[in-house]
Amino acid sequence: MKKLFVLAMALLLPLTACAEAKYEQGKQYDVVADVATSKPEVKEFFSFYCPHCYQFEPIMQSVEHKLPEGTSFKKMHVDFLRAASPELQEALTRAYVVADFQHQGDKIAMAFFNRIHRDRAGFANADDIRQLMLINDFDAATYDKALKSFSVNSAVKQMKKEQTELSDRRILTGVPMLLVNGKYRINLAELDRKNVEQDLQNLIAFLLAKDA
Repeated sequence: MKKLFVLAMALLLPLTACAEAKYEQGKQYDVVADVATSKPEVKEFFSFYCPHCYQFEPIMQSVEHKLPEGTSFKKMHVDFLRAASPELQEALTRAYVVADFQHQGDKIAMAFFNRIHRDRAGFANADDIRQLMLINDFDAATYDKALKSFSVNSAVKQMKKEQTELSDRRILTGVPMLLVNGKYRINLAELDRKNVEQDLQNLIAFLLAKDA
């Protein structure tokens, strides 16, 4: 896997060289850590209650599937928006993790986003979330068991831990937020408005190559 990633980065070197003049620290991205992660990764911190995250979701899903081979992608749901209680937001986190573990994360993410922003229905409690999961073809017994599983509990706790740490360091101040290799925070407002997806894809490749 390491060799495949290095090869992918080598193929991107001409693009990276061109990007040197285009992408500047302090403008399109900020360095927020001294050391990069040991493996290439992209993390998106987001909330289902965030309208900008809703608008960004189709772009991010497309970019995710075009990342260089060997690059992991993780969506990190936060619980600090005022639109709902932290408990309800954590329940959404938990349900999303269940879906993601079953390779249905994209589908369920759009279902949650659409219910809140397109349908203006929202969620009153965890039972509302459960009903939407069942409508989207999740088996009730399997879903209920997965919610309480060790792997789901661990993933939810890890999201909360990273949210708290990054918030305390004033790195995570709003959503959506993208971190590349745990070291580079992308300034989404500086992306090319005429072609956000392509510019974001190029910028991520540029940042991944810096630590290859």
